Amino acid sequence: MDVDEKWMRLALEEAALAGAAGEVPVGAVIVRGEEILARAHNSPIALHDPSAHAEILAIRRAAAAVGNYRLTGTTLYVTLEPCLMCAGAIIHARIERLVFGAADPKGGVAVSLYRLFADGRFNHAVELTEGVLRVECAETLSGFFREKRLPSAP
Repeated sequence: MDVDEKWMRLALEEAALAGAAGEVPVGAVIVRGEEILARAHNSPIALHDPSAHAEILAIRRAAAAVGNYRLTGTTLYVTLEPCLMCAGAIIHARIERLVFGAADPKGGVAVSLYRLFADGRFNHAVELTEGVLRVECAETLSGFFREKRLPSAP
């Protein structure tokens, strides 16, 4: 199995946990080499925190695990293209590489609405890989929203 697919499958596991809790099913994993530094899933509803996106929570946990806010030499795997808030945190955390599954045409800033990581004016460059397990990641989200739209049983 491809290394990127291996880690993205763990991110999909996290996304499933979010969906089961009624959160938008997005999952993230941060690794350095073969070591998992952090795993997280969306939790803004449970935590009453609009910033509790999977990426932000994973970054916080990874920084705590290594004792430094700079996560150099790490790769962040996330099932959905990051929003502007998360992209800013990725840059500030000095994450080396971002791998995402599904594009987000309504809020993604890696390739959809903007190409933020391609802007050379930032003090840190992030290597980008898109579309890893794209179909599975997209179906996780579309399936969740399909279920939300179903009429309730009487």
